[in-house]
Amino acid sequence: MLTIEQIRAYLARIGVVEVACADDKTLAALQYAHLQTVPYENLDILAGKAISLELGDIFEKIVTHHRGGFCFELNRLFGELLRGLGYEVTDYVARYWRGETSIPLRRHQVLRVKTCENHEFLCDVGVGAVIPLWPVPYVVGEVCDQNGICYALREDPTFGKVLTELHEGAWRDVYSFNEDVQLPCDFTYPCFWCEHAPDSPFRAGYMLAIRKGADRHTFDGPVYKIFSGDEVIARETDEAGRKAILAEVFGLAIE
Repeated sequence: MLTIEQIRAYLARIGVVEVACADDKTLAALQYAHLQTVPYENLDILAGKAISLELGDIFEKIVTHHRGGFCFELNRLFGELLRGLGYEVTDYVARYWRGETSIPLRRHQVLRVKTCENHEFLCDVGVGAVIPLWPVPYVVGEVCDQNGICYALREDPTFGKVLTELHEGAWRDVYSFNEDVQLPCDFTYPCFWCEHAPDSPFRAGYMLAIRKGADRHTFDGPVYKIFSGDEVIARETDEAGRKAILAEVFGLAIE
């Protein structure tokens, strides 16, 4: 569990001044604030630095040292923040389907969150690609429109709950998960795969993303991109340009 001091430091890290209660509105504000301030990034994996899933180590990396991380770090820490603020949180392991042509491994972590208003939501701050800016109602078939991007949960007889998105007039799957409760130790193996497997996408090149309002800023390999509505601005960078963007846009001062 996070201490009161750690919770305060974490809230300051994401720019939230005060949390009055564990309600729906606050949950939405917390997820939005997190996506705006804490980058998704795989720099430690590329550098060959072991990822620790110990809560204290994740806190030190993301809050103390103003770094980011990937799903097993970001959603682990965000889930603990929510628990410390009075939310009920359940962790699940998911299959990430977007862009896949075969059945993917379970290599993603997501959160089911219950508020003091007795409403449940799917929360996720650990995806570098397009992701809901705000929690998605944990109700199968209910469409959630977020700035013109629509999400909904569907039920699959094999893969359980599936987060879907409306893309070019058709619904496509983002990720799926069964409702088997996962403990922190259950994410050790998928995290290890992401770090060390030869075919892990996290080892292939830079994967960074952060939101600035509704816009999404990314590094995909050496290419820096800004996604703004239907417009994409892309440019390749040299090492000096990359470091400058990492510092100015992503808040990362990395040697």
